[in-house]
Amino acid sequence: MKKFGFAIFCGIMCIACALSSFRIDFASAESADLSVDAKSAILIDYDSGEVLFEQNPDEKVQVASIVKLMTILLTFEEIEAGNLSLDEMLTTTENASSMGGSQVFIDPFVDYSVEDMLKSVIVASANDASVALAEKISGTEEAFVKKMNQRAKELGLNDTVYVNASGLPEPGQYSTARDVAKLTKEVLKIKDYFNYSTIWMDKLTHPSGRETEVVNTNKLIRYFKGCDGGKTGSTDEAGYCLTATAERGGMRLIAVVLGAKDATLRFNETSKLLTYGFANFENKQIISSGESLIEAEILRSKVKTIPVYAAEDFYVVSRKGDGAQYAVTVEIDEKICAPLASGEKVGTVSISKDGVIIKTIDAIVGTDVPAITYGESLKEIIKNW
Repeated sequence: MKKFGFAIFCGIMCIACALSSFRIDFASAESADLSVDAKSAILIDYDSGEVLFEQNPDEKVQVASIVKLMTILLTFEEIEAGNLSLDEMLTTTENASSMGGSQVFIDPFVDYSVEDMLKSVIVASANDASVALAEKISGTEEAFVKKMNQRAKELGLNDTVYVNASGLPEPGQYSTARDVAKLTKEVLKIKDYFNYSTIWMDKLTHPSGRETEVVNTNKLIRYFKGCDGGKTGSTDEAGYCLTATAERGGMRLIAVVLGAKDATLRFNETSKLLTYGFANFENKQIISSGESLIEAEILRSKVKTIPVYAAEDFYVVSRKGDGAQYAVTVEIDEKICAPLASGEKVGTVSISKDGVIIKTIDAIVGTDVPAITYGESLKEIIKNW
């Protein structure tokens, strides 16, 4: 048995269709009035994850240096885990310094900081710096590639296989526009990433004192309003590729274009996707996990009530001008007893559209709630005698 602890009915302007068909309607509508001159492409809303446009999104293709997004993600995760630090030094190898393609011309057998190598990968798409980071983290690039593929599985990148840490052409290495968008979204969760992705020009000072100019390969950070991140890639096999993100008016979009014919086209087509998204869609936060939904009664505790939260944020994205009513309902378990641990489930939060439930989220407590002791219980009895 459960009881309704609270119900919020909010009139929010959104699209007049159930969220389950939301994605399909967007994709079919976009296919009719928008096309991209590339092998594959996708446009998603960052907050909700909704697909606003797709074109061959699951075609397995080489993505060139976009592979480095996984190298970047793993490096940041090693830093977050305390296994690595930005000011830590790494000693380069001849293998890393011999990488071709885009590079910052690192010297072999000398020390560079992790931060300099990470910045070189994010800004200049440096193959040599990417391999240097891989070797620092896992000892060899081959061992690091195993970590890349394991992390891809954990993130649900089911159509992605990595063979190296740089994206240089090798048989058996591929991804898809959809997987690239998912990976980009994961990288964008890291706030420190933007410290580097927004750099237009910089210099790398080598231990010998010589300098290499570092220029951002993602031209959109300078020429497209709101663009603050992304990753380029280009090889003869992959064509010209780009994943880019931009934020305007509180809405963040991710656009991916793979296999364009030239560099100018990839920037133009990605800009077209982002422009279309901002012009035609808007998102709205329905639930914030940081805001208490209700006060629920609790038994066997010194406190009589506890605030209840949604376990996660929830957003909807809609076409501008369309509207629908959404209702949020909180159902609390009939008896909530201490002790409780922070994050423990005590009910459910349901979001419905036109009477149809489209999302269910756990209702949780935000702090630990200890049980009342025998002595405290006795005091309560005497107090209320």
